[in-house]
Amino acid sequence: MKSLSDKIQILDVTLRDGEQTNGVSFSWQQKLNITKFLLYDLKVDRVEIASARVSPGEFEAVKKIVEWAGTEGLSDKIEILGFVDFEKTPNWMRDTGVKVLNLLTKGSLNHLTNQLRKTPEEHYSDISKTVEFASAYGITTNVYLEDWSNGYLHSRDYVIDYLKNVSKFKIGKFYLPDTLGVMSPDEVGKAIGDLVGLFPDLWFEFHGHNDYDLAVANCLAAVKSGAKGLHVAVNGLGERAGNSPLEAVITALHDKTEFRSNVVEKEITNASRLVEIFSGKRISDNRPIVGEDVFTQTAGIHADGDKKGNLYANLIMPERFGRSRVYALGKLAGKASITENLKQLGMVLSPEVEKKVLSRVIELGDQNKTVTKEDLPYIIADITGENREASFQIEACTVTSGIGVKPTADLKVKFKNQSFAETGTGDGGYDAFMNALGKVLQKLNISIPPLYDYEVRIPPGGNTNALVETVITWKRETDLQPIRTIGIDSDQQVAAIKATEKLLHIILG
Repeated sequence: MKSLSDKIQILDVTLRDGEQTNGVSFSWQQKLNITKFLLYDLKVDRVEIASARVSPGEFEAVKKIVEWAGTEGLSDKIEILGFVDFEKTPNWMRDTGVKVLNLLTKGSLNHLTNQLRKTPEEHYSDISKTVEFASAYGITTNVYLEDWSNGYLHSRDYVIDYLKNVSKFKIGKFYLPDTLGVMSPDEVGKAIGDLVGLFPDLWFEFHGHNDYDLAVANCLAAVKSGAKGLHVAVNGLGERAGNSPLEAVITALHDKTEFRSNVVEKEITNASRLVEIFSGKRISDNRPIVGEDVFTQTAGIHADGDKKGNLYANLIMPERFGRSRVYALGKLAGKASITENLKQLGMVLSPEVEKKVLSRVIELGDQNKTVTKEDLPYIIADITGENREASFQIEACTVTSGIGVKPTADLKVKFKNQSFAETGTGDGGYDAFMNALGKVLQKLNISIPPLYDYEVRIPPGGNTNALVETVITWKRETDLQPIRTIGIDSDQQVAAIKATEKLLHIILG
C-alpha cells in the first residue's frame, strides 16, 4: 500500500492525448516550449509528448524535443505512446532517440475480441515480442490497458488474467485508463483497490476522462485506493469532454487528500495561459482555478464580508496560483467593492467622493457596461472635475453620423438660467457639435481657444466597452500655456462633448 509520505507521480498528457481535442495541432516549437515549461517551471514528473508513427512532422518534433531533453539530462521524463506492432514502434523510437514507450494494449475483452479479433494468449504473445524489441534498444516500456474501466466492470477475469501474464514481461508501470469516462469515484476506488490488493508489487497509474464531469473525483478515489500516479492535461484538453484537468486535480489532491505532488501551484495559471494560446482553445471564464472570473467577487455584500475577515474566502486562495482577488464593479457593487479596488490602486478617497464613484459605477452597470479597476481613476477624474453649479451647462445633445449620412448635431444648452438650442452640421460628429456650439457662443458673445490637440484613450488593461477618456488641448497662438480638459464617458463623442463643456467652465469661472 502506498505511504502517505510518498508523492503522487504526475504524467502530463497535454501534448499527446490533449492534442486529440478537435482543432488542436501543436507545432514542434510549441511542443518544445510547453514541454520545457511543464518540466522546468510547473515541475510535473513526466511528459507524454506524442504518438509513434503518426506523421513525418511528428517524427521531427519528437526528435527535437528528445535532443533538448538529452542535453538537460531529462530523457527519462519524455514518454511516447506506441503500439503492439513488434519492431515498428521500437524502430521509430530508436530513430528519434526517445527512451520510454507507453504501449497501447487492450484492457477489455470487448476491445480484444471485436477490434483485434485475437485471443488473450495471442495478445499477450504480441505484447511480449514488442516489449523485447524495445528492450533491445534500451527502451523502457509501460503499458496502457485501453478501455480498462469497461474491461474491469464487464470482464474482470480478463483484466486479472492480463495482469498475471503481462506482469511477467519487462514492464515498468501499468496505466489504467477510464478511456470512455464511464466510471464513478466509487467504481474507481473499488477497482483499483481490488487490483492493488491482488498485485501489490505493481505500479498502477490512473488515466481519467471527463465525460461525466467526474474526472477530478475519480483521480482522488484512485490515489486513495493505491494508485501511485495520475495522468492530467492542462485545461483538461482531450477528446470529447477532455482529460482530467491538471489545475483542478492538483488543487483537489493537495487540499482534499493527505497526498502531495511536485507540481508548483504558482505556475498553474501560467501553464494554463500558455496552452490556451498555443492550442487556440479559449477556456471558459468560470473554469475552476484558472478561469478569468473564479477569483472575482461580484456582490457588494461579499466584498464587505472579505473586508471584515475573509468571510467569503475558501482554501482556494488566488495567491496560491499567482493571482489576486478581484472585486467586480457594476450594478451589484457596494461601498466595499469600491474601497477594495481603490486599495489595490493605492488610492484613498473621501467618503463623499467614494459615494459618487459608486453611483457612477452602478449607473454604468445598469447600462450593461463592463467596469474594471483600471477605469476608476478616469471615473474619479471625471467626477472631481464636474461643476454642477457652473453657469454654462450642456443639457442635451444628439449627434447623428454614419456612412452616407451628413453628420448633424442637435444641441441644447443652459446659460444663466436661459436655454438655447441650435443645430449644426460638419465633417464628423464632433465637428457638427462644435458648429452648433459655435452658433450658441456667438449669440452669447463668448469665444474659446482653437482646438490644438485631440486624444482618445481607453484604460490600460480595461475593456473598451466601459469608458473612453477624451483629452482635448486648447491653445491660441498668444497663449503661454494651453488649456487641457478631459471628458469621460462610455461613448467617445459624449466624452469629447464633456471635455468641451469643462473648457467653458474654466473660461467662464
